[in-house]
Amino acid sequence: MFKKLFRKLGKKSEEKKDEGQEEIVDSGVEETPREEAAKVDISEMPDGSEAEVQKESEQEAKQEIEQKEYAAEIPKEHEAIEEIQPEEENVQVEEEQEEAEEPVEEVQEEEEEKPSKFNLFARLKEGLSKTKKGITERIDTVLKSYGKVDEELFEELEEVLITSDMGFETTMKIIESLKDRVKRNKVTEASDVRDELKEVLVEMLSADEDKKLIEGTPAIILVIGVNGVGKTTTIGKMANRFKGEGKKVLIAAGDTFRAAAIDQLEVWAERAGVDIVSHSEGADPGAVIFDAVQAAKSRKADVLICDTAGRLHNKKNLMNELGKIFKIVDREYPDAHREVLLVVDATTGQNAVQQAKVFNEVADITGIVLTKLDGTAKGGVIFAVKSEIEVPVKLIGVGEKVDDLQDFDARSFVDALFE
Repeated sequence: MFKKLFRKLGKKSEEKKDEGQEEIVDSGVEETPREEAAKVDISEMPDGSEAEVQKESEQEAKQEIEQKEYAAEIPKEHEAIEEIQPEEENVQVEEEQEEAEEPVEEVQEEEEEKPSKFNLFARLKEGLSKTKKGITERIDTVLKSYGKVDEELFEELEEVLITSDMGFETTMKIIESLKDRVKRNKVTEASDVRDELKEVLVEMLSADEDKKLIEGTPAIILVIGVNGVGKTTTIGKMANRFKGEGKKVLIAAGDTFRAAAIDQLEVWAERAGVDIVSHSEGADPGAVIFDAVQAAKSRKADVLICDTAGRLHNKKNLMNELGKIFKIVDREYPDAHREVLLVVDATTGQNAVQQAKVFNEVADITGIVLTKLDGTAKGGVIFAVKSEIEVPVKLIGVGEKVDDLQDFDARSFVDALFE
């Protein structure tokens, strides 16, 4: 645009030179002082000043054009600014709305998390569904078939309990206690016997109940039980639980006899994000526990969880192995709070009772872990194990998920069976 203007001004100046400096015709428009100064006769100027005048006139024209263009662009810029401002306001409004909505989303997420943390009873009911069909539904069928309480009713209930893997001796204890409560509370209707039976079962499971898994830190947990009952899985879930509570956890792979036991524990340790002490397969279990205790002390671990071998084919060897481990713990870690947890498989029924008896003879068991309750109708074995060895049940497994290893509560367990 400027180049074209310069060309026109150049052509005009050349024409003025050829025509002998013609006079500028007055157009009748009022001229500014600047325009009047530009009309000074070129012929009256000294030599060399003509080019300077031309240059000055070109510069002035250029400045005027720039001023006009700048004045024309200002409204456009204002319009653009006005167009941008609403967008910026919209963005700010959207950001404020998002900020206002974020707390709502967080609350919703917390509400979604609550079932996984606080709806343990629902999971327990789901996990005990097969046991409920094997025990409670059969009990309800018997009670509905009787109107009044009599000896025959108790015999029917006795049969149901024995065939639900509660065992003969345990069933006799339950029936005797039930008769005493029915007589004491003057119960005459068969339908009311159900509530009395619930209380008897709660009392049996609540005896010597100790809900604390560990009393304090540092703590060492020795996990015992036969192969295949779920020791490795139980250790992994406990490690994950303690780690979630902010404790520093160490695992000892003391079962060096079972193939793949060490590899499985290493997988669980990695999943839980905890350290593990292990030797090669076939190594001395006592040496593994010794090294693990030293590592726990040097690393200031809060909880040391030790796996042990579970061979029952030779009771003497089992006693020797566990006895050696206990001596090492007594000598090397005397200040640690000790737990000896026996893991039994609910699906094995009365075999779980026999296993509990054998291990109770060779170890000072402080708690029972009953696994695989979700996969069996033989959940009544928990009453038999508790009654036979008189050791509190501390943990139960009602599913495959990490948080399906729950603290045992007698009242919640019985309520889940009867609801």
